[in-house]
Amino acid sequence: MTTATLSRFTETILRRVRHEAPGDALSHQRDDHTQAGEPGSSAAPDGTGGSQAAGSTPHAASGHDATTGTRIITIECQRYNPDEDSQPHYRTYQIPFTHDMSVLDGLQYIKDHLDGSLTFRWSCRMAVCGSCGVMVNDLPVLGCSTFLRDYYPNGLKIAPLSHFPVVRDLAVDQSDFLAKLERIKPWIIPSRPQTPAEGPNRQTPAQMDQYYQFSQCINCLLCYAACPQYGLNPEFTGPSVLALLQRYNADSRDHGKAERMTIVNAESGVWGCTLVGECSAVCPKGVDPARAINLNKINSTQDYFLRFLMPRSGKRETA
Repeated sequence: MTTATLSRFTETILRRVRHEAPGDALSHQRDDHTQAGEPGSSAAPDGTGGSQAAGSTPHAASGHDATTGTRIITIECQRYNPDEDSQPHYRTYQIPFTHDMSVLDGLQYIKDHLDGSLTFRWSCRMAVCGSCGVMVNDLPVLGCSTFLRDYYPNGLKIAPLSHFPVVRDLAVDQSDFLAKLERIKPWIIPSRPQTPAEGPNRQTPAQMDQYYQFSQCINCLLCYAACPQYGLNPEFTGPSVLALLQRYNADSRDHGKAERMTIVNAESGVWGCTLVGECSAVCPKGVDPARAINLNKINSTQDYFLRFLMPRSGKRETA
């Protein structure tokens, strides 16, 4: 290679380096994941967009701030203060978000920067505590494991879980669920009192497999919000309580099955289920309440025939 050729080659490389610095390359990569759009015109200077009637759909466009490259998403959030409001209403907010921001992060941004009166439940941020369940675009989800990016650029509407009385904003009254949960005695009932000196009750892996899936329930109430039968008949015991009932009835260490079967066999028990299956579809932990209910329907049928064929003053021995 001649000196003149080498010189021209060097100048070409330098021109390319000056034309696209490393920072430019990174900005191009970011642009590949950004969908441009016009910011909504309905937002107020504080990032809110006023109130709307309940039942409306997100209308303000999401987009990005051309000066900073930050993406903006529109959130319609149901608000309700029982001391001031006769009925729930929606308020619109526009917030900046990054790729890893969850719906819960978005609610926290609104509370910290736009409206400190917004009320919602949260705790672990790790899909473990079950506190942050809400309706997003009419589907029950955990706020901490649902991401804003999945609703961009159309925006999202957040409401409290369906089928529960609203305490305030996104917080619902869980009293009915907690009362039903307590009635099934969600703990191991031993055959007799034991002391620590006797050691633990042992189980085989096969015995644990009988109930392990149902033990993963985190009481998030998404299954209740998705269950049309609970919405029509609040007396229905409900998906997660019946799943947890099966968890203890199937545990080889437990001896409280006969007592719990009175709940299973009641009019508000498993026979109130119409097998829609939405409870299993929305569960964030992979629990299958519909299967638990079907297993309990089998148990209920067996219980009926045993009581019919072998009456013992209304009592029978159970394994």
